Amino acid sequence: MRYSGTDRPQASGIWPPTEEMLAEPVDRAAQAAREDRLREAWDEPTGIAYWTAVNNDKVGAWYSLTALFFMLCAGVLALLMRVQLAVPDNQFLDADRFNQFFTMHGSAMMFLFAVPMFEAISILVLPAFLGARDMPFPRLSAYGYWCFLIGGIFVMGSVLFDSGPRGGWFMYPPLSTLDDGVGADIWLLGLSFIEVASIAAAVELIVGVLKCRPPGMRVNLMPLYAWYVLVVGGMILFAFPPLIAGDFLFEMERSFDWPFFDPTRGGDPMLWQHLFWIFGHPEVYIIFLPSIAIAAMVVPTVAQRPIVGYSWIVLSAVGVGFLSFGLWVHHMFTTGLPNISLGFFSAASEAVVIPTGIQIFVFAATLMVGKVKKSLPMLWIAGALAIFTLGGLTGVMLAIAPFNWAVHDTYFVVAHLHYTLFGGMIFPVMAGVYYFYPFIRKGKMMSETLGRWSFWLIFVGFNAAFLPMHYTGMMGMPRRVYTYGESMDWGWLNMLSTVASFVIAAGFLVFVYDLLRKKKDFEGRQRNPWNAGTLEWSHDVPEENWGVRTIPYITTRYPLWQQPQMVERMDAGRFYLGDTEFGHRETLVTSVLDAKPLHIQRVTGPAYITMLAAGFTGGAFIFPTFHIYGPAIVCGAFAIVCVLYWLWTSTAQIPEAPTGDVGLGLTLPRYASGSDAPGWWAVWITMLGDATAFASLIFGFFFYWTASDNFPPQDTTHADGGYVAAFAVLLALSWVATRMARGIHRGGNVAMGRILMAAGIVLTLTGGAAVYTAVSDLRPTEHVYPALICGLAVWLGAHLMLGVIGQGYCLARSLAGRMTPLYDADLHNVTLLWHFIALQSLVTAAVIGLLPGWMS
Repeated sequence: MRYSGTDRPQASGIWPPTEEMLAEPVDRAAQAAREDRLREAWDEPTGIAYWTAVNNDKVGAWYSLTALFFMLCAGVLALLMRVQLAVPDNQFLDADRFNQFFTMHGSAMMFLFAVPMFEAISILVLPAFLGARDMPFPRLSAYGYWCFLIGGIFVMGSVLFDSGPRGGWFMYPPLSTLDDGVGADIWLLGLSFIEVASIAAAVELIVGVLKCRPPGMRVNLMPLYAWYVLVVGGMILFAFPPLIAGDFLFEMERSFDWPFFDPTRGGDPMLWQHLFWIFGHPEVYIIFLPSIAIAAMVVPTVAQRPIVGYSWIVLSAVGVGFLSFGLWVHHMFTTGLPNISLGFFSAASEAVVIPTGIQIFVFAATLMVGKVKKSLPMLWIAGALAIFTLGGLTGVMLAIAPFNWAVHDTYFVVAHLHYTLFGGMIFPVMAGVYYFYPFIRKGKMMSETLGRWSFWLIFVGFNAAFLPMHYTGMMGMPRRVYTYGESMDWGWLNMLSTVASFVIAAGFLVFVYDLLRKKKDFEGRQRNPWNAGTLEWSHDVPEENWGVRTIPYITTRYPLWQQPQMVERMDAGRFYLGDTEFGHRETLVTSVLDAKPLHIQRVTGPAYITMLAAGFTGGAFIFPTFHIYGPAIVCGAFAIVCVLYWLWTSTAQIPEAPTGDVGLGLTLPRYASGSDAPGWWAVWITMLGDATAFASLIFGFFFYWTASDNFPPQDTTHADGGYVAAFAVLLALSWVATRMARGIHRGGNVAMGRILMAAGIVLTLTGGAAVYTAVSDLRPTEHVYPALICGLAVWLGAHLMLGVIGQGYCLARSLAGRMTPLYDADLHNVTLLWHFIALQSLVTAAVIGLLPGWMS
């Protein structure tokens, strides 16, 4: 049977709605029936099944509390280190235990708290900001959380068994590559596993902002928080993959003796520093910008007026995100780089102050022209601005290369880092907890008195602890030393820092007690106690699981202030998607720029499969830590099976009806494929991050070429040119077959489409065999050149396995009747995946087949 393009359901009806339509009277009985159907569809599991929940409010709360737990663990490690440094020649901790503690303190704060806390808070509140029912892929959020939990326990728990990593949170080789213990492998594989969770959450958040905004909310009307989520999600997408590429090279050296960082065999430890700090310096702004996003929501509410300079703050956030990727050598001024590089990166390090300063001035201007209401969240924001400004000033000092040389690896840098992170992250997040708590707990408030005690304990304790470290650093105290001699005259300053650290801990204990204590339940809880203007304060009191009763039509930046009767109309069901015709969880998908309604998105519900997928994924990463590869392969295979089952049973389902009435005279399709569908955007964004990791490996190839006079070495064995050409042609043909299958299948010729899908599988498998044969004669343990060629082949082989799974999945879906010419989102998504695989294949062929001859 053949289908024409005109058979595809289209949106129809009235858009945009008129004021008269919004003001029409509501049938209360009909609305009550709709509410009952929605309540049943969004019902939460109870008992042990509670942990299968995927709702953003549940997953976001779990994520936040877990990240807080890891932060407290890292804080305990910091206190133990401060006890060791309180007096000279102390033996409270030995050198090895101290090294484990400072490595895990930094690693936990960066990987287990800072980035996960941003993603956790965003998962929790972003749908409410956007007036959406949930995130577009709730099970992906749940999967990311369980990966984070498993990986975090594995990595953090290593210190309890005296097997923690001990090479610093930066894990510089050759110290870490030559470590005989399992600590370095725990760091590499455990944190790589956690990075899977971070990237999964980033993809979810980016797609949520782009495709799940409420109708009418154009990009220039988005809440500032959504803009920051978009910027930071993009930064994660480009910053984490270089570290993943570095982890890949690092673990191949540790497990198989491929000498990527061994100078005796052509390797270079500097490559790790480049890859790590390409991640590491944007990481600072990945931490900082979400906190500014919280301030961007608190400040207008405190001032009781819209933000001054909306466009300026958006452009500044984008500018900070862009410039942050040009600063990584800021951490490498003492490594002997050319002076021209030092000058460029020093200027870039100072230039980033400009967009950062603009954001702070915007907040000051908003407060000056508004009618400021004193509140606890604003107290924390004020403390954040004071501390971060001091950290920024020392950052400008460190951006000057000669001064950097003088204080590099001293406690001056420790003080600067903590002033930046406490002011740029800890204090704003605390402000966000106090500000959003009534939203999270449906009208309940945290204690004003306990909040002020917590603030002043942490604020005073922090300055008393870290301000003296500037002085000890200028006096020459090196960082990362576990003891020092009495003749150094640093003892009284270190004792002051230690005592003040316990004052900070007392402040956090007050905060945690206030956060977790049982709050009294009382009638008349306020829905919007701060009188804020953004959509998250339209939440239901008492709590409902559906997110919002109806998805609103937005025409302003602060709809609760600027659109009369907004909340009343949402509650009365006057807006969109106030019913669920077939009992499914649903939300609206809109266009990227102008938020025009496109289609109804079916949202996945509770399931055990996400937990199983995360558990098996964890096994695939954790077993290789102990060089146990058989069970790791089995776990990897089961993880793939779990994900395929999850996709097969819950995504791209053929709807019961092609269209649905969403209200206000508008009818929308119930299915979309291609760029209209959130799944297509998820694949695009994921593969963009994957392409960044691949580009980092290619960067490594050119780095070795420019840094070494013997790359490739004379008389070395190269990849077989004939097989390189063969796999390039075969994989290009596989891409052509997949692309043609999409067009022919959509045109209605299902049989030919299936033949082309099967041909693509055969071509991919044959091309993979050619990849293996092309490099089979190389000896990667002898020199970095064959090691990198084999590394690229391994990377490509993993992607070919992914590509053939995608091709086989589409063929199986078609044969099972779950993918038809009309409903073909899977084939569109796999074709997009193959665009990236084909490009990667051709670049790999060029690098390992053409470049060596040209470079020799």
